[in-house]
Amino acid sequence: MYLYAHAYVFICTAGVYTREGKGMQWNEVIGQQDVKDRLKGLVDGRRMPHALMLCGETGYGTLALAMALATELLHKTTEYHPDLHFSFPTVKLPSMSSEHKPVSDDFIREWHELIRREGAYISLDKWLEAMKATTQQAIITAAESDELAKKLSLKSSQGGNKIAIIWLAERMNDESANKILKTLEEPSEQTVFILCVERPELLLETIRSRVQRIDVPKIDNASFEKALMERCGLDEGIAHKLSRAADGNWLTALDQLSPDSERREFLELFKTVMRQAYTKDVRSMKKWSEAVAGFGREKQKRMLTYFMRMVREAFMSNFQDPELSYMTEEEEQFIRKFGRFVNEANVIDINSLLELALRDISQNTNQKIVFFDTALRLTVLILRK
Repeated sequence: MYLYAHAYVFICTAGVYTREGKGMQWNEVIGQQDVKDRLKGLVDGRRMPHALMLCGETGYGTLALAMALATELLHKTTEYHPDLHFSFPTVKLPSMSSEHKPVSDDFIREWHELIRREGAYISLDKWLEAMKATTQQAIITAAESDELAKKLSLKSSQGGNKIAIIWLAERMNDESANKILKTLEEPSEQTVFILCVERPELLLETIRSRVQRIDVPKIDNASFEKALMERCGLDEGIAHKLSRAADGNWLTALDQLSPDSERREFLELFKTVMRQAYTKDVRSMKKWSEAVAGFGREKQKRMLTYFMRMVREAFMSNFQDPELSYMTEEEEQFIRKFGRFVNEANVIDINSLLELALRDISQNTNQKIVFFDTALRLTVLILRK
C-alpha cells in the first residue's frame, strides 16, 4: 500500500472533486447511482422538499451528494455561491474571548480550503485538524443556529433557491437543535435544508419528522474499484483488495493509502493490547492505557470502533471463508494467528466490553481508568474457550 501513497496525494487531492467555478458535479460523486437518480427526480419533477436528511457514513458520500444537489438547485454555478450556506461542527479556540460562541463563519476559510484540497470526502478528524482543535469535541452551537436563521431570512441574492447544508447535523447541542427546529417549521420561501447525518438517532425526533430521509448506502464495489484505479492510480488487483477492506467507505480507503495511516496505527494498538492481555502483562497495559488516554476523544472513539471491527474479523476468520474477510493484508497477517482466541465463548462479551468503553468515552469518563479497566478485563476474556 505504501507504494501508492504518493499517487493518492497527487491524484486524489488535486481538486478533482470540486473544480473551481463549477461546484460539485454528479459524476464526481463515487457510485450511489440510485441516490443520484432519486435526488435528480426530485429536482426534475419539482418535488423538492424544504428539508432533506442524507443518512450514512461521511465516507459513503453524503456531503458530496449534498454539494452536487446544491449545484443542481443553484443552476450549476460555484461552491462559493452567495446563496449556498454551510453549517458544521466547530470548537472554541483559546484565542476566542470567553463570551464568544463559535459559529461556522469563524472557520469558513478553513472549510473552503479543506474542501478545495481534499474534496467533498472529508473526515471529522481532518476537519478538527484544519480548525487546529486539540481535545475538544466539535459541536454545532446555538449561536450557529441563530446565525443560519438570520442568513436564510434574507432574500436570495440571485432570485432563486437558498441552500443550507448542515454537515454532521447530529452534533447540534439541545439548544441549537431546538432553534433549528423552529427554522424548519417556518422556512423562508425557496429555502432548502440538506442535513448530512451519520447517526440520525441522535437528532431530535421532532427534527426527523420534519425532513425527508434518504439513506445513503455503502459505495458499491464496482464503482469503488473504478474510482481507486482512475483517481488513485491503483492496479486492478490492489483496487479490488482495498475496496473489500474499505467496505464501501472512501475515507477508509484514503486513510489506508496514506503513509501515516490512522488505521495502521490502530492495528498496532490492537495487536499490542491483545498480546498484553494474553500474557497478563499488567504493567505494560497500564502504559498502553496512558498512551491512548492522550488521544483526543474523537480519535479514541474511532479506535474503539476499529477494535470492534477487528474482533468481528477475528471471529469470522475461524470459518476460513475468504468471502467473509474485509481486511487489508497487514490485518490478515495478524488475524491468521490471533483469530483462534476469539470464539463462541467470548466474542459477544469482548464486543460488549468495547461497546461499554465507547459509551464511557462518549460520556467524558476518565480515559485512563476506562482503557486500563478494559485492558484488564480482556485478560480474562481472551483466554476463555
